[in-house]
Amino acid sequence: MNDYEMLIQKVNQLEYHQKLLLALLTNPKLEFNKLIIEHGISKQEITKFFNLCDKLSMQLEEQKAEGYVYFHPLFDELSASLPGSLEIKEVLIACLKQELYKPLFLEFEKYI
Repeated sequence: MNDYEMLIQKVNQLEYHQKLLLALLTNPKLEFNKLIIEHGISKQEITKFFNLCDKLSMQLEEQKAEGYVYFHPLFDELSASLPGSLEIKEVLIACLKQELYKPLFLEFEKYI
């Protein structure tokens, strides 16, 4: 990647973080947005994270309907796929505070 492409990538990330900061100004309870900014996570990484959470949420619902009571493999999949320097515990707490994927993270809270 050349210098120009890296500069464009940095500008795009700054624009993304700026949008998150503006949302934080109106609602300081957006803990997950704060976490994204603090750790410098990119929009692409967060998109992958949300797609994984969508998938895991569906799997959780299906497994609960089938009578499963043990969801540690789903938790492990999320833990292994976290972007950058994020820790599972801080992600879990921030998502619960922001009420993102609440059923999923309430279940995962048992494994922390």
